Amino acid sequence: MMRCIYFHRDSKRGVEGTFDWFVDEVKELGKALKASDKKALEKEFADVIAWLASLANIIDVNLEKAALEKYDNKCPKCGHLPCECAF
Repeated sequence: MMRCIYFHRDSKRGVEGTFDWFVDEVKELGKALKASDKKALEKEFADVIAWLASLANIIDVNLEKAALEKYDNKCPKCGHLPCECAF
Protein backbone atom coordinates (compact mmCIF):
# COMPACT_ATOMS: atom_id res chain seq x y z
CA MET A 1 0.00 0.00 0.00
CA MET A 2 2.74 2.48 0.94
CA ARG A 3 4.58 1.65 -2.29
CA CYS A 4 1.50 2.45 -4.37
CA ILE A 5 0.80 5.69 -2.49
CA TYR A 6 4.26 7.15 -1.93
CA PHE A 7 7.03 5.36 -3.86
CA HIS A 8 7.16 7.90 -6.70
CA ARG A 9 7.70 10.75 -4.20
CA ASP A 10 9.85 8.96 -1.66
CA SER A 11 12.23 7.53 -4.24
CA LYS A 12 12.93 11.10 -5.43
CA ARG A 13 13.66 12.15 -1.83
CA GLY A 14 16.12 9.27 -1.53
CA VAL A 15 17.28 7.09 1.32
CA GLU A 16 18.79 9.83 3.49
CA GLY A 17 15.83 12.19 3.22
CA THR A 18 13.31 9.43 3.84
CA PHE A 19 15.33 8.12 6.78
CA ASP A 20 15.33 11.61 8.27
CA TRP A 21 11.53 11.75 8.00
CA PHE A 22 11.32 8.30 9.62
CA VAL A 23 13.48 9.48 12.54
CA ASP A 24 11.29 12.57 12.96
CA GLU A 25 8.21 10.34 13.14
CA VAL A 26 9.85 8.14 15.79
CA LYS A 27 10.54 11.30 17.81
CA GLU A 28 6.88 12.32 17.47
CA LEU A 29 5.89 8.86 18.67
CA GLY A 30 8.14 9.37 21.69
CA LYS A 31 6.33 12.60 22.53
CA ALA A 32 2.95 10.90 22.15
CA LEU A 33 4.07 8.09 24.47
CA LYS A 34 4.83 10.65 27.17
CA ALA A 35 1.46 12.37 26.69
CA SER A 36 -0.52 9.09 26.94
CA ASP A 37 -3.05 10.28 24.34
CA LYS A 38 -4.48 7.14 22.72
CA LYS A 39 -5.60 8.83 19.48
CA ALA A 40 -2.25 10.61 19.07
CA LEU A 41 -0.45 7.32 19.74
CA GLU A 42 -2.45 5.51 17.07
CA LYS A 43 -1.65 8.21 14.51
CA GLU A 44 2.06 8.27 15.38
CA PHE A 45 2.38 4.47 15.31
CA ALA A 46 0.76 4.52 11.85
CA ASP A 47 3.17 7.24 10.69
CA VAL A 48 6.19 5.28 11.93
CA ILE A 49 5.03 2.17 10.09
CA ALA A 50 4.35 4.17 6.92
CA TRP A 51 7.79 5.81 6.87
CA LEU A 52 9.54 2.52 7.70
CA ALA A 53 7.70 0.86 4.81
CA SER A 54 8.62 3.72 2.48
CA LEU A 55 12.27 3.43 3.44
CA ALA A 56 12.18 -0.32 2.84
CA ASN A 57 10.52 0.23 -0.54
CA ILE A 58 13.21 2.67 -1.66
CA ILE A 59 15.99 0.17 -0.98
CA ASP A 60 13.91 -2.73 -2.36
CA VAL A 61 13.42 -4.64 0.90
CA ASN A 62 10.14 -6.51 1.29
CA LEU A 63 9.44 -5.51 4.88
CA GLU A 64 6.69 -8.06 5.46
CA LYS A 65 8.81 -10.92 4.07
CA ALA A 66 11.85 -9.83 6.11
CA ALA A 67 9.84 -9.68 9.35
CA LEU A 68 8.17 -13.05 8.75
CA GLU A 69 11.47 -14.71 7.86
CA LYS A 70 13.22 -13.38 10.95
CA TYR A 71 10.46 -13.92 13.50
CA ASP A 72 8.48 -16.84 11.96
CA ASN A 73 5.95 -16.83 14.84
CA LYS A 74 8.66 -17.24 17.45
CA CYS A 75 11.51 -15.39 19.10
CA PRO A 76 14.55 -15.51 16.78
CA LYS A 77 16.91 -15.85 19.77
CA CYS A 78 15.32 -18.51 21.97
CA GLY A 79 12.95 -20.03 19.38
CA HIS A 80 9.93 -19.94 21.71
CA LEU A 81 6.45 -18.44 21.57
CA PRO A 82 6.11 -16.49 23.75
CA CYS A 83 9.73 -15.45 24.16
CA GLU A 84 11.54 -17.08 27.07
CA CYS A 85 14.79 -15.11 26.82
CA ALA A 86 16.22 -13.98 30.14
CA PHE A 87 16.57 -10.22 30.53
